[in-house]
Amino acid sequence: MSRLIVSIAVILVVVVGGLFLLAGRSGERPVTQVEKQVVLANLQ
Repeated sequence: MSRLIVSIAVILVVVVGGLFLLAGRSGERPVTQVEKQVVLANLQ
């Protein structure tokens, strides 16, 4: 019974640690504006 509890505790610690690791990553990137030349004939 104690092995089961230890196994569950280890799995729980790994999952919670993984969640904190993923939450700490910066997923947002600054917006960059890309300007592209357009030929005037294509607008008509």
